[in-house]
Amino acid sequence: MKKFILIIAFGFISSGVFAQAPLEEGGVQLNAGVGLSGWGVPVYFGLDYGIAKDFTLGGQLSFQTDNDPYYYGGNNYEYNSTAIGIGANGNYHFNRILDMPSKFDFYAGASLTYYIWNYDDYNNNPHPDNTSLGLGLQVGGRYFFTDKFGINLELGGNTGTSGAKFGVTFKI
Repeated sequence: MKKFILIIAFGFISSGVFAQAPLEEGGVQLNAGVGLSGWGVPVYFGLDYGIAKDFTLGGQLSFQTDNDPYYYGGNNYEYNSTAIGIGANGNYHFNRILDMPSKFDFYAGASLTYYIWNYDDYNNNPHPDNTSLGLGLQVGGRYFFTDKFGINLELGGNTGTSGAKFGVTFKI
């Protein structure tokens, strides 16, 4: 009976050890992929850093372009635009409190992104200095195939990749 209790106790202790968030304090991971938005297909590259148990801070660069035809004043035009986003994000990872296996990572957080917009209006006049600041919320998840490589899916709003983004994650 004592051996059975020790085996059960060891099982609970070891499951607590292995049910940690995939990115530990001081850990770094790189993320890259594509997104969905109301215009264009953004591509992004980001980095996350584990600052404390279950918390990460990160940065992201994104780029998107779009060419949309439209009708104005009896004429057909094309609206050409590009945007570069430079952002920071913070996320809380729910793995520990949800007792999730270490192959999964479920998180939610907020982001702040500075956008550099460049577009041509209906007279083909360039507007290179149109910038804005965007605050967004996101929820996402990752699945790790190995200890270092996984895929991610994130849903969010009010960012250049509004809607969703999908990509890969590499732990360094």
